[in-house]
Amino acid sequence: KMRAATLTEEGIAKFEKWLNIENIYAEGGMSTIHHIEQALKAEVLFKRDKEYVVDGNEIIIIDEFTGRKMPGRRYSEGLHQAIEAKEGVQIQRESQTLATITFQNLFRMYGKLAGMTGTAVTEAEEFGSIYNLEVVVIPTNRIDKRTDHSDRIYLNERGKYKAIVERVKECQAKKQPILIGTISVEKNEQLGAYLSASGIQYEALNAKNHEREGEIIAYAGRAGAVTLATNMAGRGVDIKLGGADATPEEAQAVKDAGGLFVLGTERHESRRIDNQLRGRSARQGDPGETQFLVSTDDDLMRIFAGDRMKNVMTRLKVPEDMPIEQKMITKLLESAQKKVEGHNFDIRKHLLEYDDVLNKHRQIIYHRRREILAAAENKDSNELKSIVMETVEQEIEFVVSFHTNLEDKTEWNMPEIYETMKTIFPFDETEKNALFSMTKSGVGKLDEIKAREDIVNFLLKKAEKEYNNLQELGLDMALIEKNVLLRSIDSLWVEHLVSIDYLRTGIGLRGYGQRDPLIEYKKETYDLFHILQAGIQKEVVYSFYKISAGLQFAPTIMASDKMTLQGANKSSIGDGGAKKPRNEEGIKIGRNDPCPCGSDKKYKRCHGA
Repeated sequence: KMRAATLTEEGIAKFEKWLNIENIYAEGGMSTIHHIEQALKAEVLFKRDKEYVVDGNEIIIIDEFTGRKMPGRRYSEGLHQAIEAKEGVQIQRESQTLATITFQNLFRMYGKLAGMTGTAVTEAEEFGSIYNLEVVVIPTNRIDKRTDHSDRIYLNERGKYKAIVERVKECQAKKQPILIGTISVEKNEQLGAYLSASGIQYEALNAKNHEREGEIIAYAGRAGAVTLATNMAGRGVDIKLGGADATPEEAQAVKDAGGLFVLGTERHESRRIDNQLRGRSARQGDPGETQFLVSTDDDLMRIFAGDRMKNVMTRLKVPEDMPIEQKMITKLLESAQKKVEGHNFDIRKHLLEYDDVLNKHRQIIYHRRREILAAAENKDSNELKSIVMETVEQEIEFVVSFHTNLEDKTEWNMPEIYETMKTIFPFDETEKNALFSMTKSGVGKLDEIKAREDIVNFLLKKAEKEYNNLQELGLDMALIEKNVLLRSIDSLWVEHLVSIDYLRTGIGLRGYGQRDPLIEYKKETYDLFHILQAGIQKEVVYSFYKISAGLQFAPTIMASDKMTLQGANKSSIGDGGAKKPRNEEGIKIGRNDPCPCGSDKKYKRCHGA
């Protein structure tokens, strides 16, 4: 039900023996555990010709809703590589995520949202809660003449297949076309083999031969035609009765035979998919029939009610090819589908709650990139310089406030300020002495503030002077500024996404400690975003002034910088730094304001504690 798999005690012991280590959790580390879990998932949860197909030397994902192949799409976090290893195809390198957004947040970026589909009613709650959209049912253009027969349930799959063959023969006897729907390529091929063994000719439509989809659908409405299809089933296309080139007389003959008969061989987890299959029949006032044949071996039945139903049928000695047909069965299946749909909706809603947190980061970072790109496109060198110098000012303010947060000026760490600034641009002896002399005069709170401002202003003048020196080298400053800004943002944003992914993977475990994982996630991502901002600021400043030395700027945080970044995070969220804490938009936070991490606590009781 949960689509989850975990190692048993015996499984853990096996892995420890294979890897020749005493404890995979202690010695292997989180990376090893992650790969083992992904391998287990690939082995037991992801089935060939259901979730994916092997095409040549590649694993191609199949869309569970449309049944179509999705070339270029890959499972993340090593799962795709695990499936490649399982199937013995070439293992490709894992792709790196450069940007990410959920469909929900992508759609919510539009000013207006609307859409049309024949199967929206079952998802009305989701449209309302996620997009604030109301679902309105529009009456059919012509009177609906479709007959939906009750579901039939069989003791096992073999009995169901026998019944399918009988139904196909009945339709062929009266020249009625039939469309048989299966939920996967695997089931499609199994049933196809059974039909062939029974002497029935058919056209198969699945992800493996989707190139012929148009041709197959064009003639699926011919008298006596048998079409075996996965979920793709000609969605969005009318199956013309009599076939694409049918005469009015041929079309009428098919109508008189009852129109297209749609036979579902298994209930899908989503009622929408079942409704889409039914919707192939009786278009625009044509006649048509639909029915689902299910067995206690089907996934949905097996998970929710199969054992109970199977026991009853076995006790009553119901033959395998004799169905139970009543409304109660249909209601039981629909109830199971509603449970699965509700569970899947909860997963999507949960995912959106987590993505809403990251979406704030995304908006701020993308807004900053757009500003840089717009300035570069307009060839506005003053704007680009302004962005760089504003970043330099913020870094200088941080360094100064971080090392001058004691009331006694004589205890300020001026050597550390000097050493830090010296890694950005060179100081001569006169400038060094001038910097150190700024803490020697005056006593009291006002003098302390003035001294701190003097240090900041002195360093800003120094930064401006070094900027002018760069200009005198005849460099294209606008191009340099654009490249430094964008590379710093882009590389550290990618690292931020990886950190967020790792955080989200393990955050659910906080629930065992009676803490809300979502609240914990908001707190942790708040900290990570401040580290990101501090990292970008640091990278821009330290890279920009190295241009004159001919150094290649590499927008990555060196290991030696990590301690400073941790300090940057603490200072920016109020752990004793002199600088006022600010939220993600740069607005100062009051001690009694709600903490911007989203914990619903006051700032002073959360990150300001």
